[in-house]
Amino acid sequence: MIRDLANETVLITGGTMGIGLACALSFAAQGAKCVLTYKWGTADEDAVREQFARIRAQEPDIVRADAGNSDDTRNLMQHLKSRTNGVGVFVSNVSAALIVGELKDYSPKGLFRSIEYSAWPMVEYTMQLHETFGQYPRYVVGISSAGVDMYSRGYDFMAASKAVMETLCRYLSYRLEESGVRINVIRTCNVRTLALEDTFGKEFAEFMARFVRDEHFIDPQEVAGVVLALASGLLDGMNGQVITVDRGTMFFDNIRHLYEERGRLGLNQGNRG
Repeated sequence: MIRDLANETVLITGGTMGIGLACALSFAAQGAKCVLTYKWGTADEDAVREQFARIRAQEPDIVRADAGNSDDTRNLMQHLKSRTNGVGVFVSNVSAALIVGELKDYSPKGLFRSIEYSAWPMVEYTMQLHETFGQYPRYVVGISSAGVDMYSRGYDFMAASKAVMETLCRYLSYRLEESGVRINVIRTCNVRTLALEDTFGKEFAEFMARFVRDEHFIDPQEVAGVVLALASGLLDGMNGQVITVDRGTMFFDNIRHLYEERGRLGLNQGNRG
C-alpha cells in the first residue's frame, strides 16, 4: 500500500456478507475504520464483528440502512456525521432486482426498482456524502457483474441496472474530475457467495457445482483485492473504468470450451439422459 489508510473511514453498502464483507476485512486489515450497512434481517452482527476481531482490526460500525430507502439514507448520513469528519472510500455493493421468469414479468416498475437498488445508490450516496461533509469520497467503487455482456437466466433487470451503473460511472468520472474523485466499477464473473443461490435458485447453483470447475469461481477476496488496489493511490490513473475480475474465464466460458471438456463432464452423446 502506498496510501496510509489508518483510521480512514470506508463506507460499504451490503458490507456484512459476501463481496462487501471481504472488502471490509481487506480495508480493516490496513487500519481503516469500516462502516457497513445492511438491510433488515440480512446480517449476523456478532459473526461479522468476530471476523474483524480475528484479524485484530478495529470493530466495524454496523448500520441497518436500506440503500433503496431515502429516509434510511438520510439517517445514515447523520450517523456518519456524528462519527467521522468524512468518508475517504465508498464501495457501492448493494444489488436487488426482480428475477425474470418469462417475458410477461417485464414491467417499468420492476425495471425502475432494480435500477433504484442496484445502480442509483452509487450516485445517491456519493452526492449525499458531499452534502453532508462538503467533500466527495476520494474513491468510489461500484460492483457490477458480467451479466451486462453475457446472458444469465432470469438476470434481465439486474443486468440492465448494472449497465446503468457502468454508464453513470463513466459520466460521473467526467463530472467529478475537478473534485479529484476516482470512480470505477468492477465487473465480477461467478463469485461463490450466498447471493448466487439467492439470485438464480438452488437448482442452478447445484448445476454450476456439477458442471463448472472450482477454478471458474472467483473468491470474494479476489474482488476485494482489486477494490483495495483502486483505493491505494497506485491506480489513480484509473478513472471512469469498468474493470473485469474473472481470472480470464470469460474468454473460454462458452459452448466450445464445454465441448472440449465433454469427456470429463460426462456429456458425450452416449451419456445422454
